[in-house]
Amino acid sequence: MSYAHYNHAKEEREEKLINLQRVAREVKTVGLYDLVLQDVQRVLKKTRVSESEVLEVLEKHPEFMQDYMQTNVEYNLSNIHIKDINIDDLKDDCKQKAREANTNLTKLREFEKYTLDFEQSATLVIIFSIEFFVLFSVQYFIVLLNLKEWQWWIYTLFASSVAVAYWYGKKQSRLYAKNKKIYDELYMRTLGIFEELEDDGCLKKEDLFIYECEEHV
Repeated sequence: MSYAHYNHAKEEREEKLINLQRVAREVKTVGLYDLVLQDVQRVLKKTRVSESEVLEVLEKHPEFMQDYMQTNVEYNLSNIHIKDINIDDLKDDCKQKAREANTNLTKLREFEKYTLDFEQSATLVIIFSIEFFVLFSVQYFIVLLNLKEWQWWIYTLFASSVAVAYWYGKKQSRLYAKNKKIYDELYMRTLGIFEELEDDGCLKKEDLFIYECEEHV
C-alpha cells in the first residue's frame, strides 16, 4: 500500500467513528473551532456558510478536519462520536462482539490523547515550564543571593536539568509514537467489529452516533 493510499484509507476510517453532521454543526456554531471556520470561509470566500458547505469543504480539505480533531484532543474532547452499545438490547449471538466493541471504545478514548502531536502536548508544555522555573531559580540564587562564587556549580546543575528534560522529552515522544500506533490498529479492529455487527443485523452504527457534546451545550 502506498503512503498516499494509506493516509486516504486512514482518513476514511477516522470518519467512520466520527459524526460528520455534528462536526459541521460544531465548526459553524461553536467558538472553539473558529480557526477551522475561518479556513472554511476563506475557501468559500464568504462569511455566512451552511453546515452542508462546511462539510463539503472538510471533505475536500482533510487538513481542516485534522485541525478540528486536534483541537478536540487539546481540550480533552473525544473524536469518538459513538456511544457504548447497550448489550441488553441485542440478540445473544451479537453480545460477544458488542462487548468487545465497547471494550475497544473505552481503550480508544483512553489512548486518544496520544493522537495529539507531541510538540503540541501538555507534557511538552510542562517540561518547558519546569525548565523556565529552574532557569529563574538559577538567576535568583546567583544574583539576588550573591552566590557568584557558586555560579559554576549552579549552572552545572541547570545544565544537568536540561539534559534530564531532554531525555524525558525523548522518552515521552517515543511513548506518544508507540501509543499512537496502538490507537490506529485498535481503531481499525473496532471499525471492523462494527461492520460485522451491522452485517449480522445486530445494530446500525448511525443509531449510536452522539450528536451533541455536553461541554458545548
